[in-house]
Amino acid sequence: MSGILYLCATPIGNLEDVTLRVLRILKEVDMIAAEDTRNSIKLLNHYNIHTPLTSYHEFNKIEKGQSLVGFLLSGSNIALITDAGTPGISDPGEELVKMALAAGVTVTSVPGPAACISGLIMSGLPTRRFAFEAFLPMDKKERQTILEELKNETRTIILYEAPHRLVRTLKELLGALGDRRMTLLRELTKKHETLFQTSIASLIAYYENQDPLGECVLVIEGKSREEIKKEQQASWDDISLEDHMKLYEDKGISRKEAMKLVAKDKGITKREVYQQLLAIEESVNEMNDAED
Repeated sequence: MSGILYLCATPIGNLEDVTLRVLRILKEVDMIAAEDTRNSIKLLNHYNIHTPLTSYHEFNKIEKGQSLVGFLLSGSNIALITDAGTPGISDPGEELVKMALAAGVTVTSVPGPAACISGLIMSGLPTRRFAFEAFLPMDKKERQTILEELKNETRTIILYEAPHRLVRTLKELLGALGDRRMTLLRELTKKHETLFQTSIASLIAYYENQDPLGECVLVIEGKSREEIKKEQQASWDDISLEDHMKLYEDKGISRKEAMKLVAKDKGITKREVYQQLLAIEESVNEMNDAED
């Protein structure tokens, strides 16, 4: 039988935030795979854990992943840990999970801290629905694509950002989303943990005279459905009623059904659409009679 891959969540700042089960698993497994062994050794030394440690990170995730899967298939157990928080969230752990499952290895989670969830529940913004984007892509085109997708996101948005890129990212968010309510959380669970309930524009102004410090979680309010509806209706107002009807009828939609859709788009009743179309038809007939 193959071994088990344990996904062990570790503290995001405060070493006391590790669960008893995580500590037990870290002691019992045959190997610990860590994103940064130099960082993880601090936690292991603190809790007197001497399990063999190996590195598994973004730059060796394929080759090392294959080696780790082979180790698991031989019957050994591995605990995967990240620099801080839950492995697989914004780190290469997802690749190892995919490879392990494909090989038929049992994968299980030993839950604990996650900066995105901690930031969300502290933010004061809606928590029922949220979109987690982690770090925005570094590639310019891909980054713009994500920002474009977020423009009409109605869920609360969660992002990670490093301090030296924070202001640039905030300016891009302002340009793409407009000014929104947001909460900035820094150094979560650490001594200098801070929380700013603010707006994107206000935060940019604040950092004109302050240097951003600490790893950041940005929690941004989603766009209201009412605002989206108003924008959509405004865009429909730019085309004539006849052209609006033609858009649907050209798709093979019946005139009756097209009238329903146009009424919904414009936020008016089907009867109003019918009356406007009737008025247009009468006007055209009058013009034709006059020409005759």
